[in-house]
Amino acid sequence: MALPTAPSPPMPRLPVASDQLAVLAIKTAFEAYQAEFARITRQAPGRFERREWHAGQADARERLELYSRLLQNLVRRLRASLGEAVNDRALWAQMKAAYTGCVQGRSDCELAETFFNSVTRRIFTTVGVDPRIEFVEVDFERPAAGLGEPVFTIYRRRGPLAALMVEILQAYAFAVPYEDPERDARLAAGQIQAALGVLGLNEPPDSIEMIKPVFFRGKGAYLVGQVRCREHALPLALALRNPAGRVFVDAAVLTQDEVSIIFSFTRSYFQVDTERPGDLVAYLKRLLPLKRLAELYTALGHNKHGKTELYRDLRRHLRVTADRFETAWGEKGMVMAVFTLPSFNVVFKIIKDRFPYPKTATRQEVRAKYQLVFQHDRAGRLVDAQEFEHLEFDRARFTDGLLAELLAEAAESVRVEGDRVIIKHLYTERRVMPLNLYVRGAPGPAAREAVFDYGQAIKDLAAANIFPGDLLLKNFGVTRHGRVIFYDYDELCALSECRFRDLPRAASLDEEMSAEPWYYVDEADIFPEEFLQFLGFPAPLRALFLEAHGDLLTAGFWRQMQARHQAGEIVDIFPYKAARRLPRPAGEAEPA
Repeated sequence: MALPTAPSPPMPRLPVASDQLAVLAIKTAFEAYQAEFARITRQAPGRFERREWHAGQADARERLELYSRLLQNLVRRLRASLGEAVNDRALWAQMKAAYTGCVQGRSDCELAETFFNSVTRRIFTTVGVDPRIEFVEVDFERPAAGLGEPVFTIYRRRGPLAALMVEILQAYAFAVPYEDPERDARLAAGQIQAALGVLGLNEPPDSIEMIKPVFFRGKGAYLVGQVRCREHALPLALALRNPAGRVFVDAAVLTQDEVSIIFSFTRSYFQVDTERPGDLVAYLKRLLPLKRLAELYTALGHNKHGKTELYRDLRRHLRVTADRFETAWGEKGMVMAVFTLPSFNVVFKIIKDRFPYPKTATRQEVRAKYQLVFQHDRAGRLVDAQEFEHLEFDRARFTDGLLAELLAEAAESVRVEGDRVIIKHLYTERRVMPLNLYVRGAPGPAAREAVFDYGQAIKDLAAANIFPGDLLLKNFGVTRHGRVIFYDYDELCALSECRFRDLPRAASLDEEMSAEPWYYVDEADIFPEEFLQFLGFPAPLRALFLEAHGDLLTAGFWRQMQARHQAGEIVDIFPYKAARRLPRPAGEAEPA
């Protein structure tokens, strides 16, 4: 029998001035975060102009780490200044009301809400949500989008379309010159007119809207907007490059699907300078209506608010649907328990308590792999994963089989309390079709395209200094755009950490027939010649893979890629098809 315990003494109340100082500290920390975020972002144009690609990568990493660093310092200061009262939820409810008055009317008020939530969740590790101390839904009327200065400029056509394109390029001048703006304008105008022709519109557009800030990422810059012709509108992305000190338009992208790929959840975040992220996201949503607000905020680097929007999407979706969480498609993994809601295109991944042989990783190592992906250039081939803690769901929304599986395999992270399922830690990713299932059921041409893109995905990852580790088809998926991506990170590592070896030749028939290797194999050794036997392609697809990507089965390919990284090269990986690239003048070499 448990001994009776004395009631806890009431939490000491702070003077009103102390409450106000704490709110001021949170507001000041958020403003410091926004200022530093903007400072780093505003370095992007200079990086592009001076071709400081490695410095640009360092900027991207610094900006990713900024939120957690400032938040950790803030929480430590709040604990010290508030003392025991830091755990008083009634106090925090008052502070939330005061904070609302501080940030209401700001052009970035939605980000300010998320910042406050981050503080309270660090303090309380709240299970589920507590609307008294968190901004769960919109708690106050926000500034209506578009009330301020528009985030875009309208360029009206008054003559030839090529002349309008010259005007647009001139409006986005850099500290280095364009290589040949008239040529690029003429070629881009041709692409625009061809895209309008597909819609049966043979006249030139009436106007072109362009978002004012430039979108920078990696070695590229993007001018984004839309083409308007009568009642029709086409999204437009002009991809700019500067490989040799003169800027040129490399591609003109004019379909929702292809512009969506540029903003994909498999790519690193843009550096784009805007004081009104909500207005910019609202405009992008008009261009890309199939994208969630969560993905658009995340693409702009506001990944913490992207998590907030995703969670709000899920809560709203659960309120208006009745389907149940169930085990996700595909073969079960050894490391993750994966489930999904059929009507919601996201998967939920929970690290299992134990990993069977031959897996040797620990839970901490698996989490470190996901952190590596978060900080790395994802090359358009790694799914962005959002990390959540202390979630709460209605038990009735889980199938019996799934709940039994989670409790048996991930009891350290999942528990049931009455009619609630509480999940301590999970990752969310966009749901895609596993590649092994896709190639079995897709029509012949689609299956062949997927096999070709599978090989290209591995090469793109290698170009970003990533080795997937496990190349089995079940660890790759196919997006709605038909692109092959990688989503199983427990064996992923830096390419530079691997040792690729040629398979030693047997000196005798006995050695060749031996069940065990007759040569020494170190833990870091990888023999690319062995890859094909694990892939399980049907014979026709196997032949296609060998023809297109047979070099992946040679140690030489991998060692050459390692040498390029060791030499400091940043390999180009384009987020658009080669067909969208504007032709270079005859006889002119591709810039290095």
